[in-house]
Amino acid sequence: MSVANVLKAAILVVSTTASKDPSADASGGVLSEVFDDVGGGKWQVDEVKIVGDDVLEIKRSITAWADKEDAVNLIVTTGGTGFAISDNTPEAVTPLLHKQAPGLVHGMLAASLAITPFALMSRPVAGVRHKTIVITLPGSPKGAKENLQSILKLLPHACLQAAGSDSRALHSGGVKRLEKEAGVSSASNQQSLAHSHGHSHSHGHGHGHSHGHGHGGHGMPIRHTNPNENPRSNDPSLGPTRRNRSSPYPMLAVDDAIKLIKEHTPAPQVVSAKVDGSLVGSVLAEDVAASEAVPAYRASIVDGYAVIAPKAGASSKGVFPVASVSHATPGGINPLEPGQITRITTGAPLPPGANSVVMVEDTVLRTMTEGDIEEKEVEILAEGVKEGENIREVGSDIKKGEIILKKGEEISDIGGELGLLASVGKAEVSVFKKPIIGVLSTGDEIVEHSRPGELKLGEVRDCNRPTITSTLRGWGFETIDLGIARDKPRALEETLRDAMRKVDVIITSGGVSMGELDLLKPTIERSLGGTIHFGRVSMKPGKPTTFATVPFKNNSGERTQKVIFSLPGNPVSAVVTLNLFVLPSLHHLSGVSPAGLSKILVTLEHEFRLDPQRAEYHRAIITMGKDGLCYASSTGGQRSSKVGSLKSANALLCLPTGTEELGKGTKVEALLMGRLKS
Repeated sequence: MSVANVLKAAILVVSTTASKDPSADASGGVLSEVFDDVGGGKWQVDEVKIVGDDVLEIKRSITAWADKEDAVNLIVTTGGTGFAISDNTPEAVTPLLHKQAPGLVHGMLAASLAITPFALMSRPVAGVRHKTIVITLPGSPKGAKENLQSILKLLPHACLQAAGSDSRALHSGGVKRLEKEAGVSSASNQQSLAHSHGHSHSHGHGHGHSHGHGHGGHGMPIRHTNPNENPRSNDPSLGPTRRNRSSPYPMLAVDDAIKLIKEHTPAPQVVSAKVDGSLVGSVLAEDVAASEAVPAYRASIVDGYAVIAPKAGASSKGVFPVASVSHATPGGINPLEPGQITRITTGAPLPPGANSVVMVEDTVLRTMTEGDIEEKEVEILAEGVKEGENIREVGSDIKKGEIILKKGEEISDIGGELGLLASVGKAEVSVFKKPIIGVLSTGDEIVEHSRPGELKLGEVRDCNRPTITSTLRGWGFETIDLGIARDKPRALEETLRDAMRKVDVIITSGGVSMGELDLLKPTIERSLGGTIHFGRVSMKPGKPTTFATVPFKNNSGERTQKVIFSLPGNPVSAVVTLNLFVLPSLHHLSGVSPAGLSKILVTLEHEFRLDPQRAEYHRAIITMGKDGLCYASSTGGQRSSKVGSLKSANALLCLPTGTEELGKGTKVEALLMGRLKS
């Protein structure tokens, strides 16, 4: 389809919440992506608009798009199709339609019903107003996406007919040509329907018509969604009796989980930053060239006397008048004439005409001015003084235009990089923006660690939030304390939405296991329209660790992805997975390479028992021996709730699965979390 024939679509988001806060909308961005990804280049989304759950507002928006001379070809709404009192979208749309399109409604319901019986709880409407097709979709990002994907490939044909194209010309090649152009087939449709309904319809809904009056012989809609993209988390509304009894998430190896993190962590953003102490820990986003030479002038490298070196064969010895003084301070200097010398300090500029410097140790003071205030004459004892001695030439340290730091280099706290930038007068540089991280604890049982008084039965002091926050700050990241979220779906959703407006990455702890009140996964998938990339990892501790991304529209209207790590509630599990999974993601976001903890080879100082099923990340103390080798000893009991196992730990031993013990002297890999001990 040529650019001139691209079909125009408009998306109407119906949500009172999103109309007040556009960042709360996830469906509009998801539907735009469907047009881009599945539309085959046939669609252009002209406008995405958000209105409240108001019949008049909905009608005004649809008529504005459909009734103008240059009307859009397709309007899709999302939201307001359920049974809630405020759900009015079908009532607003139905009176506007000049023709009904029950086939599209049936296709969407059939595709959704194959996923969940709750598809019947939606009230979709589809039809034509003037030359524009109007379709209502559910409000959830997943539901809206699945419904649109199920019919999108058939819509170009319908839109062309509605716009007044010649039906005979459109159908001139028969059904097979139509199916080929749409990228569908009758066989796949029948298979899809048979799968959806549990049996195959042998009677002919299509009537086998091949002539051109608009519906004969067309295949039924095909489901284009990947079942793996559907929510796998519990639906909290179904209650505990309908929850999963085993995790629906596949168990991933640690390396596979880390690969997914790298793949789905957003690319780092480039910002301009001032060259000062706040730059420490940042990574350069471009090569930095020196804007000026260092030194910028010819300078002495010793305390002594600037001279004019004699020509070959002439003696450099003699008594010379001190014509001037050059200190390492700004200001002009008189030119040096033959037969004169200038007293000069280290780093001071040479006077014009001077071409060498004699060290003060190679001279003797002969006479002084009246009052013995200044040197008058100095004898030079050195013989064979040559041009260029004891001088730093212009650009001898750094040449103007020379690359002094390369893209990807990190500004360390040692000071070398900052000093280099300052020396050439750099006031600002381009760096990768360091992400801002929000830290949230979840659970009705969690109370502030600082709350006075005794704990009630079932209460637990929150040690995860302060521990995670201190670790992140130690890594050099800005953090925001998001507090404690209670085990209420709506409250958790609002907390996460509010957090996404403030931070780039959200780290939660708790609420990721199999309990009926473990709400993080369903909230991410079902309420926020996010994607859970993994929900279980074959490791000890930290098996239920979850990594997800959530689409988000920022204040400027740009679509972005927010990263969410949901760590286990047990304190040790949270810290181990923070180091193992969160740090690499933060490094990717910051442009740091290589990402993650440094790995070294260590020697075990005693026996270690292995787990037969899961790789273990054992908290350990690594010391440097007098022989230059690193030795590892356990911090003690490794239960995931035992915070004491983190005390003094500076590494995680990477222990493989096995039924035997690793003996003393065995060499294993370790991930360094802190400084080596001696």
